[in-house]
Amino acid sequence: MSLDVSNLSKSYGAVRVTDDVSFSVPTGDLVGLIGPNGAGKSTLFSIITGFLDADGGDVSFEGQSLRRMGPTERARRGLVRTFQVPREFSHLTVRENLMAAAPAQAGETLIPLFFAPGRVRREEAALRDKVDHLLDFLNLARVADVSAGNLSGGQKKLVELGRALMTGARTILLDEPFAGVNPVLIEEISERVRELNRQGIGFLLIEHDLGALSRLVGTLHVMDRGRLIASGQPAAVLADPSVREAYLGGLS
Repeated sequence: MSLDVSNLSKSYGAVRVTDDVSFSVPTGDLVGLIGPNGAGKSTLFSIITGFLDADGGDVSFEGQSLRRMGPTERARRGLVRTFQVPREFSHLTVRENLMAAAPAQAGETLIPLFFAPGRVRREEAALRDKVDHLLDFLNLARVADVSAGNLSGGQKKLVELGRALMTGARTILLDEPFAGVNPVLIEEISERVRELNRQGIGFLLIEHDLGALSRLVGTLHVMDRGRLIASGQPAAVLADPSVREAYLGGLS
């Protein structure tokens, strides 16, 4: 089973933003996606996760086409994304941000509150335990009761990762997880991703920090002008002359 991107295309007028892009993210793999600004990476992420409709092609996840599914349904099936600019609930605490991401909470509807209060209490206790575990895992316990809007950029990226995990995600698309993050937190985020990957969660990452990304992923895809121009192990891909020309400006 895997995330399969098949011949995806998207145009805005005469501009072909994604052009017949195909690749797979096998279950439990760590895969990177790079390319210069305007290559179509973020558009591709938005199509994969249902925020944009493709003009052509398809996305399937664990053997099922997602063509008719929006972002919410795709997330329910285990395909979740983060954003380059974190979208935390700034007025809520870190703990509340994680709790808000949990799907299908019985206490959110009136009938269980009145007729199954025991069930609601058990679910809330299990939810608190899960949040506490994630706060420890993500090294956010010390800021658990701080408003998320007051966090550093790196901490906000960890909160976004935590919210994705609260949904039960099986494959997570990370959009620029290291952007605006200091080197210490870059390594911390990387280690958390590695540990989650060891637990069976797959990742597809857009990232401009080639050093950090190449140390993290096993497979690297390169886009330029909407097309996929190279794929393979990071060292081999980054040594490809066409990649160096497109992404690095031909620098030696």
